[in-house]
Amino acid sequence: MTDPATTTLAQKIGAQLGDKIVAVSEALGETTVEVLPENWLAVARALRDRDEFHFELLVDVSGVDYLSYGQVEWDTTDVSATGFSRGVEGEGPGRFQWSNRPLVGAGGHKRFVAVAHLLSIKNNQRVRIRCHAQDDALPVVPSLTDLWPGANWFEREAFDLFGIVFEGHPDLRRILTDYGFVGHPFRKDFPLIGNVEVRYDETLKRVIYEPVTSVEPRVLVPRTVRNDSRYDQAQAESALGKK
Repeated sequence: MTDPATTTLAQKIGAQLGDKIVAVSEALGETTVEVLPENWLAVARALRDRDEFHFELLVDVSGVDYLSYGQVEWDTTDVSATGFSRGVEGEGPGRFQWSNRPLVGAGGHKRFVAVAHLLSIKNNQRVRIRCHAQDDALPVVPSLTDLWPGANWFEREAFDLFGIVFEGHPDLRRILTDYGFVGHPFRKDFPLIGNVEVRYDETLKRVIYEPVTSVEPRVLVPRTVRNDSRYDQAQAESALGKK
């Protein structure tokens, strides 16, 4: 029989909500629960209302874009004594303009994830619940505003920056970008140079928006230089013909 005093939060969640969750894990003292969209609200309500959990406080709701997850641009094979080379191919999706960006997969993952962080003041515990939107083209996740009204602005931010649609939200509109903003700037395929630039037109006597022409996409990865006295000593001994 399991001792309740030694049962971890992950074990409790798995035992009581196992039929409604995809997985529950514990790493570095943090508990993460994976949930499908159809069980998102049910799991969140159980974590809030059941006395053994009592996660009464919603700390944050955010989004994640897994496009190009697991892929790297660094050339880590050609390493010199003074550091990595500048051999970065610059194939990340955000380095290109929308008209010629490469198609980069999400590494087998659903691309967009909604993440909620909960706090139980009563039990002094925290938990992270994650929900993978099933449609990458139109990511939809149920809104948590009926359970925690404070989710309102958090979900608006995730919608604005990632394009995640929170179904049932009372006022889902942009909160950080301009009303006429095109795209979602935290998506991995959003161009690092942006889509439009702003300037004041002397002829029209007003600010105008136009496609970016003054900035070219380019790779900006700093060279890593190691300042280590061992290399200086090796060079000195080599110059003197020592072994």
